[in-house]
Amino acid sequence: SRRWVGISLPRMNGIETLREIRKDPALHSLSVVILTTSHEERDRTEAFGLNVAGYLLKPLTFDSFIELMATLNRYWTMIEFP
Repeated sequence: SRRWVGISLPRMNGIETLREIRKDPALHSLSVVILTTSHEERDRTEAFGLNVAGYLLKPLTFDSFIELMATLNRYWTMIEFP
């Protein structure tokens, strides 16, 4: 099971949320994917330093988003059920 976290959230940003998740032993190994508009290398580096399963840039159109999700689904299905 995967959880999605955005970088720019109103109260606590995604990186802060991910830090809190990683502090909890029960959630430490939870697979998290960042979906963001941030092109900042610092954000990407920090996210991978917190052991994210993926860091994806949000597509500009809804159709591109649907295509991205379908591609990810096929990929994860392949690696989980070869």
